[in-house]
Amino acid sequence: MLKVTPNPPEADAIPESDPTSPYSTLDPTKLNDAAERALDHYLKPHAPPQRTPSTMFLVAPDMDTESLLAHACESMASASIMLSDFAAMLETPYRNTLLGIQQVVMLGELAVNRALDNLEPDLRQ
Repeated sequence: MLKVTPNPPEADAIPESDPTSPYSTLDPTKLNDAAERALDHYLKPHAPPQRTPSTMFLVAPDMDTESLLAHACESMASASIMLSDFAAMLETPYRNTLLGIQQVVMLGELAVNRALDNLEPDLRQ
């Protein structure tokens, strides 16, 4: 009868330490450092690099809130009209996508308009 698994090596045939093995001497500090690096890699979130905004297009820091909201409202109204006009030139699946984007812009415009209406009276000039 043929045996499926081989016999284990003899106890005296196993070398005490293999001089070519990197694990011949197990240094607890190195093992701990390796374990810490592995855990840090998988468990600690990496902080994103600090982003510095571009100053090419800078809004003047002394602009009042009402002016900023009015400009944002006008920009969103223009974007809504441009999206609507462009959607009229497209076929159905693309038109529906563009009209969905146009609706989101329009809702943003309505929110900015409401913020303008809700401005405190002492902020208005």
